[in-house]
Amino acid sequence: MEYSLPKDPVILLSYINTQLRDHYTSFEDLCVALNVSGEEITEKLTGLNYAYDAGVNQFI
Repeated sequence: MEYSLPKDPVILLSYINTQLRDHYTSFEDLCVALNVSGEEITEKLTGLNYAYDAGVNQFI
């Protein structure tokens, strides 16, 4: 079952970064645990000019 993520890109950004900070050591771990598409999330957040930075484990 795929997890239902926020539809609004700004809320999605906040949600993903909070989850990364509090629960997951990588974006890949988050995607696997929640059974969500990393490509879909990345595409939406790229539209806000954000990209995943593995060094800080968040979208910046």
